[in-house]
Parts: sequence; structure tokens; C-alpha cells
Amino acid sequence: MRVCVIGTGYVGLVTGACLAHTGHHVICVDNNEQKVKMMKAGQSPIYEPGLSDIIQKASQEDLLEFTTDLAYGVNHGDILFIAVGTPALPTGESDTRYVEAVARGIGSHLEKGYKVIVNKSTVPIGSGDWVRMIVLDGIAERQKASGGGNSISGDEAAAKLGIEFDVVSNPEFLREGSAVYDTFNPDRIVLGGNSDKALSMMEELYQPIVKRKFGEDPSLPPVPVVKTDLSSAEMIKYAANSFLATKISYINEIANICDRVGADVVQVAKGIGLDSRIGTKFLQAGIGWGGSCFPKDVSALIHTSDDYGYDAHLLKAAVDVNKRQRTIAIEKLQHELKILKGKTVGLLGLTFKPDTDDMRDAPALNLIEQLNRLGTKVKAYDPIVSQSGIGQGLSGVVVETSPEQLAYACDALVVVTDWQQFLTLDYAAMAKVMNNPVIIDGRNFLDRKMLQKAGFRYVGIGCS
Repeated sequence: MRVCVIGTGYVGLVTGACLAHTGHHVICVDNNEQKVKMMKAGQSPIYEPGLSDIIQKASQEDLLEFTTDLAYGVNHGDILFIAVGTPALPTGESDTRYVEAVARGIGSHLEKGYKVIVNKSTVPIGSGDWVRMIVLDGIAERQKASGGGNSISGDEAAAKLGIEFDVVSNPEFLREGSAVYDTFNPDRIVLGGNSDKALSMMEELYQPIVKRKFGEDPSLPPVPVVKTDLSSAEMIKYAANSFLATKISYINEIANICDRVGADVVQVAKGIGLDSRIGTKFLQAGIGWGGSCFPKDVSALIHTSDDYGYDAHLLKAAVDVNKRQRTIAIEKLQHELKILKGKTVGLLGLTFKPDTDDMRDAPALNLIEQLNRLGTKVKAYDPIVSQSGIGQGLSGVVVETSPEQLAYACDALVVVTDWQQFLTLDYAAMAKVMNNPVIIDGRNFLDRKMLQKAGFRYVGIGCS
């Protein structure tokens, strides 16, 4: 099938590249010329395991193109994905101006025939009908500009030009650092819409993935396809992320109680996670959730609830717990070092999670800010940030190029990101060059006995 993906962030680029890998002819559109030039050269502008190889292979097979020409992409695609960013505004609601601009642009370039327009961006509930309205506005504006009359409506203009389209909601459930894997091995594919024709085209598009032709285990049953109305599909995305965020906040709340009563949250999490009604995932206590999805999606759902006169107490509590959790590492540092002013603290990890270069709403940023306020010198080492030069844009922190340099003359270390590389560092050597070998494991990730044997005082979250 012919596909156009507008927007090449995490979602758009991974979606476009993976669909091309399954055999569809995909054109990815972005208004950033430098970014498009990089992708044309086979380079991924984001760090995502496996993505660069897929881009290069699909481009060589002429199944994947990149352009800044929206009209070219719109005319090419039978299915048009809107995959631009919807960042959170200060009020908590989603900023949909980029979606609006793309929808209007699509309307101004649609030609005679039928298209499926897909909301891949995480958009407020009800955006399917709103996007349809904006596309129609774009068609009407073009018709008026060409002398087709000032009073013509979008529906009339579309009918006059022979343009037909339907809007589908197809939310993504990709984890940064595992986005390629998640695309080929999804738990489910959600399709929301009111048109059987549009939903059938979307099912055809995803057949190679549904049949697990590119999945890790082709012997598994087909991927479930959940077909709903537009609003329900949009709600599924928000509800899923809000539930996971709440689950993390819950175990962090339990961890804080464990610290006070002498229980071990790691053992508690194992005990409750074996209950099939609860499950083991997202029960790792730590210093809180961050990134581009959870904070934005939970805030957006709270804002939507407020708009409709409902006070979402549970979701607000999950956010409050997460904000408090960002201070836990500071409290533990103060308990170990007493006065932080004039001390040096090293952060192991900067990105909000491993296997990504994403710093959006990363807990490390809060730690850096709070430690700076308390007069602490902050150093950091991250496997990606330290090597890529991204750290040059960070303020209030010295980004070191090796774990040994990080440890030198530090009064304490804090594990911020649970990179696999951190399991095998030479901690004995690091302890020897520190002023005070204390480690706060903000992810309960490292082996306590190993650290103690290496000469560290180990402090976990909910298991001190």
C-alpha cells in the first residue's frame, strides 16, 4: 500500500520505517530540512535500537522516502498518518496546533479520490471529528482561493472536487528504547473509526504485523485488532498510560512506607506481582516516571476530566506522588551526607529511561536543579548523552565521559537511569577514587551485596 507519514519524531519515524520494512511504499514528510537531509543519508536523528538499519535497508529497496514537500506526500499516500508532536501546555492540556496545521495542509493538497487520514499523534478525546473539520476547512479555503465562491462549505467543496476521506484513530503504544520491537510485536492494534472501508484498509495495512511475519515469534497467535469508535480509541491510549503511571506511583508510595516500617519493597513487589490480577510489570520502585508520554498523557486526561466537570482524584494523586518521588534521592543524600552544600554528587544516567537519548521530563533534571539549589557540585555520566554531545546543552552539571571520571572525588553517586551497562562497571575501582563511597540506587537496579563488597554503602528506595 502507499503510505504518507507526516512528522518524523519517535512515533512517525518508527511507524514509517517499520511499515516500509513490511513492504509498503512510505513517504515520510517533515518540515525540518536538515533532519530530512540526514534521514535521506540513512541516518536516524534519534537514538532507537535497530532503527538506523531499517531506514537504510528500506531506503535502498526504494520503499522509504523522505521529503519536506507535503503535497508530494499527500498525493502519494492512500493512507495519511498525522504523527506530529502534541506537547503539554502549562495548563496540562495538549498543544494541538501542529496537528491542526497538518490537517489544514492535508485539506489544501487533497485531490480527487479517497484517502484515510490517521491520527497517530496522541490527541485529545474528540479530535477525530475535529481533524475532519479542519481538513474540510483546508479544502474550502483552497476552493475559495481558486475562485470557487466565498460561501462554499468544506463538504460542498469536497463534493465538487470529488474528494472523499475518512478519519481513523490509531494510537501508538511504543516504548522508547524498544519502539522497533514494539511495532513488530504489539500486544494489540487499536483502530477507531466510523467507516468500514477505512477500517478495512487499516487492517490490510497491518496484516504483515498482525500475522507476525516480522515478529519475534511467528508461532504466536495473530495480534488482536481492537476496532472501536473514534473517541474510545483515543481514550484507550490515555487510559493505558495513566494506568501504568498510577501503578508506578502506587509502588513508589508502598516503597516510602517500607522505608519507614523496615520492609523491603523489592520483596513486596515480587509477592504482589505474582498475583495474576496485578502482574509483575511496572512494579519497580524508584525516583519516579518521566519522559514524553506519561506526564503529558496523565495531565491531558486530568484536564479533559476537568473540562467535563469531573475531578479525577486518583490521577491527580498519582501525579502528586510522582512529584514527591523526585525528592526522595535528595532526602537520602541528606541523610547520608548531612549538609550537601560544598559536596560533589555524581549521577549515573541522565535520560529518563535506558536505550534512548530522550531527556524530556527526566528525573535527572529535577535532581540537578535541586542539588544546584543546595550548593552541591553535580557531575553525570550517561552512555548516550556523554558520547553524543547532548550534554553540552545541560546546565548545572558536568557531563563526564567515563564512569571512573564521574566517581573521582565524589561524595556520593546516584543511579538515575537503569542502563544495562551499569550492572558491570568496575565499582571497586570507582569506590577507591571517591571521597565517600556511598551509592543511592534510585532504581533498585544494582546488586546490594556486590556493591557492599566493592566498598560502597548501598542505599535503595524502599529497601534501605
